[in-house]
Amino acid sequence: MSNTLKGKIALITGGSRGIGAATARQLASEGATVVISYSNSEGQANDVVAAIEASGGKAVALKADQANAAEVKALIADVVKRYGKLDILVNNAGVFETGTVAETVDDAGFDRQLRVNYEAVVTAIREASRVMGDGGRIISVSSALALRSTWPGVADYSATKRAIEGYTKGVARDLGAKGITVNAIGAGSTNTEMNPDTSPFAEAQAAATALGRFGRPEEIASVIGFIASPAASFVTGAIIPVDGGYSA
Repeated sequence: MSNTLKGKIALITGGSRGIGAATARQLASEGATVVISYSNSEGQANDVVAAIEASGGKAVALKADQANAAEVKALIADVVKRYGKLDILVNNAGVFETGTVAETVDDAGFDRQLRVNYEAVVTAIREASRVMGDGGRIISVSSALALRSTWPGVADYSATKRAIEGYTKGVARDLGAKGITVNAIGAGSTNTEMNPDTSPFAEAQAAATALGRFGRPEEIASVIGFIASPAASFVTGAIIPVDGGYSA
């Protein structure tokens, strides 16, 4: 375990699995005390906490529905109440409603994507920025699909991720004077429960990258770890592609 983030308090939303879980392990391995939020996967969240603690790290899991703005606000308040501060916010939680093409938009599915993928990010950033000080880090997990909707049925999802990227750039300007950096990760196809590399669409996704394969959650998490570190103190307002060359 390194001490790069020793003394830092980090919150990772949607930290019970996939990129979120890998990020929690990454930041904990660098010395941060990690809080992960989950909506339904309590067992998986507890497993992540147990694994971090078994490795000598510190972690706790808190339940919060990202689709509920009040719960997002309460989550940030709980972290500050427990630890007295919040240094790192990783907006990772997201949902993907598949197969929604323009002429058959499902209102409920669109609304959930909008609330979880974008509105919850805005709420979390607003709440976190009020308590963060100089050196604070805000990192949101976007998607390579924000750059272009390569396949039918992803327009709504792509739009929510593009919104995150636009908000990231604007808020970086807003918070620069406080010494808080704000960045986003343009994650490419990554082997997670949401998008396994065994799905019917996996071959086409892999072929769209320069490396010809899916990414691993740990490969996304390692870049998040860098952006969260003091080494990235002059990086803000950036959308960093970690997509195996999808955007090349």
